[in-house]
Amino acid sequence: MNTEKVIKELIKLPRESEWVEFKQNNADPSEIGEYISAISNSAALWNKTMGFICWGIENSSHMITGTNFKPTEVKMGNEELENWLLHQLNPRTHFSIHTEIIDDKMVVMFQIAAATQAPVTFKNEAYIRIGSYKKKLKDHLEKERLLWDILSNKRYEEEIALADLDEDNTIKLLTYPSLFELLGQPLPDNKKGIIDRLEKESFIKKNSNGNYDILNLGAILFAKDFNLFPRLSRKAIRIVVYKGTSRIETEREFTNNKGYATCFGEVVELVNSQLPQNELIGTAFRQNIKMYPEIAIRELIANALIHQDFFIAGAGPMVEIFSDRIEITNPGKPLIDTLRFIDEPPRSRNDAIAAFMRRINICEERGSGIDKVIFSVETFQLPAPDFQAIGDNTRAILYPPKVFKEMSREERIRACYQHCCLLYVSNKEMTNNSLRLRFRIAEENYSMVSRVISETVKAGFIRQKDSESKSRRFARYIPFWS
Repeated sequence: MNTEKVIKELIKLPRESEWVEFKQNNADPSEIGEYISAISNSAALWNKTMGFICWGIENSSHMITGTNFKPTEVKMGNEELENWLLHQLNPRTHFSIHTEIIDDKMVVMFQIAAATQAPVTFKNEAYIRIGSYKKKLKDHLEKERLLWDILSNKRYEEEIALADLDEDNTIKLLTYPSLFELLGQPLPDNKKGIIDRLEKESFIKKNSNGNYDILNLGAILFAKDFNLFPRLSRKAIRIVVYKGTSRIETEREFTNNKGYATCFGEVVELVNSQLPQNELIGTAFRQNIKMYPEIAIRELIANALIHQDFFIAGAGPMVEIFSDRIEITNPGKPLIDTLRFIDEPPRSRNDAIAAFMRRINICEERGSGIDKVIFSVETFQLPAPDFQAIGDNTRAILYPPKVFKEMSREERIRACYQHCCLLYVSNKEMTNNSLRLRFRIAEENYSMVSRVISETVKAGFIRQKDSESKSRRFARYIPFWS
């Protein structure tokens, strides 16, 4: 971003607006926090993607006077100003600090993202701008109602990731050749054909200046580098390999900064390359066998990308590989109960992203692919995957092979429930025999499986379909929700 160009455009405004504040040297940290809240909320009200606070500009004349405010040198206790402000803001709105020498005078600019999911508060109080004055939002009920109405109807994919670019810079920031390759279409031989297609896909849109805005949909899927988009840099996919079973020691770490449609195959391949393998020795050759099924890895990574909550700032999808498990985490609470991942149709916060990922065969039309994950896990004789809602995150955990006697009680119950769900969505029913085969237990030991079924029934996860049957060995079972 050209800070000088932005500031010179702002000082052309006839007066301060609800989304721009000019200051000279007034830099009280709490006052700054209140203004960030007010500017962020007002920017959302005025349908702006960003708001600004500028120091070193005279309020009435908009003349550049310079400032002695140095934000990087300000501390609150032992904490730097930027971090302190972030901790006091909720939701944690993105803002960036820019310092520029203009006409031999220092100017400081805070660029502040517009509110998205909810009004931004500072120290649990939301602020708004009324004309050029900062006010508490709760004292202006009409503005508060209007702001909530606007925020409740916001679609992440339609918001602007980077604004006001000419044609050359627009296509320069996107890996547009990948778009045509993934769709199986020839690359246009002229710039207009490329721009027209990007616009048709709602990846970009023409603005009132005759330039183009790159929308979040286009950036998330086809960004050449997330770091070139200030609000998306933390949405890059991270892969971390740890030594042992804890996060104490990191062996390797990778970050893929490209758009998800472009990098998905690379990420899946990289994750698979970092996973432990078992060596199978045959009569004439050795063969490395993956410890985790590739289809499960692929489906869970696709889910993490597509179903994440992009409005949660400072967090992105992550794959963590331990010696005893692999964890795939995305920001955002699950929209459905984790117990119903197998049977319920998936609900996505990001319909446009999901729709495009289906078009290029990264995810399926009809469902989340969790049934594929469960099926492949059973085929590989792995413990049942664990789907968790942890704070504001969703996590899927895969475990390496274990024989029945090595599984904990919780693992056996989870496997029994998921096996029952998988059969039910396939128009079948679980029996002692089907679960025995899932655990690879000899027929004469069917009573071991009966105990697992009994414990799963007691836990409330499954129920006997033919309740009048007195034979546990031949009884049929269905999920609790059926």
